[in-house]
Amino acid sequence: MVIRGRAPLRVSFGGGGTDVAPFCVEQGGAILGSTINKYAYCSIVPREDDQIVVHSLDFDMTVKYNTNENYVYDGKLDLVKAALKAMEIKAGCEVYLQCDAPPGSGLGTSSTVMVAMLIAMARWKGIMMDGYRLADLAFQVEREDLKIAGGYQDQYAATFGGFNFIEFHGRNDVVVNPLRIKKEILHELQYNLLLCYTGNVHVSANIIKDQVKNYEKKDGFEAMCEVKALAYAMKDELLKGNLNTFGKLLDYGWESKKRMSSKITNPQVDQLYEEAKSSGALGGKLLGAGGGGYLLVYCPYNVRHKVAERLEAAGGQLTDWNFELRGAQSWIADEHRWDYGQVKVQMPDKEYIFHV
Repeated sequence: MVIRGRAPLRVSFGGGGTDVAPFCVEQGGAILGSTINKYAYCSIVPREDDQIVVHSLDFDMTVKYNTNENYVYDGKLDLVKAALKAMEIKAGCEVYLQCDAPPGSGLGTSSTVMVAMLIAMARWKGIMMDGYRLADLAFQVEREDLKIAGGYQDQYAATFGGFNFIEFHGRNDVVVNPLRIKKEILHELQYNLLLCYTGNVHVSANIIKDQVKNYEKKDGFEAMCEVKALAYAMKDELLKGNLNTFGKLLDYGWESKKRMSSKITNPQVDQLYEEAKSSGALGGKLLGAGGGGYLLVYCPYNVRHKVAERLEAAGGQLTDWNFELRGAQSWIADEHRWDYGQVKVQMPDKEYIFHV
């Protein structure tokens, strides 16, 4: 038996950073975003002994623990140790982890891995958790138990999936509003958006700490208020299907976001963004906290190919993607279906045998 958990990575369009305390507690935050068809996976294979063996497939790393382990957070697979502790895993197992994007890419990878682990462990233990309980537990483990700086959006986006307008007023006061967007609008939006990897990853905690510090300053506070207002405006224009207006608001949001911290952008990102705009893009933004990772660019269909060419010529790496409307999922894979042997097919004139 293999228990699997999968959670989708996310892109945020507006409101990024307003989900971080103290702003979201004192002013209320709002995020407009969607999940995409890039995922974090967790596979659990029960063992007969008391060993917990964790395999990080992305980093080619294997670490072994005992079921009675007194977990110490030392920077080595701390997310896994915290999840095992939170879910009170006391049985031996093999845990396999894999993610479709690297840490620091701006797609919410660490939180999405956490959600994938928790939903797989819950399935194994027969624990039923609704979306809010799962997302809140993921937030608690990452932000409170591990003390990793960050906001609320990643855990809720990965858990619920799809297009959501999420409002934040602090822990246990998060409301996920699913958006009903016409299919033709979603298809057109996806076609007009380019996802470009800048080649650099970032340490989001450092950027978030700088953003929190700037919250006490007038310009930083006003920038965050504007970013929040833009999230509401972008949500309205998206629901109406005014996609070019939506694209221009992305540009407004990016300019406002950069005022929240000097660490949000860098010369390479600025160059890529200017190349995109000079070739016809209406707007865009760096995903996540900033500093590197993925750049999202909106361009009308008739200049899409030009923008793509300019981005690649400037060193960007375009990524194939699409929207994912489903959230975190878990299932059980029957490993007996993987047995090798013979496959026989009887055709009218002959029997075929395939050795597999």
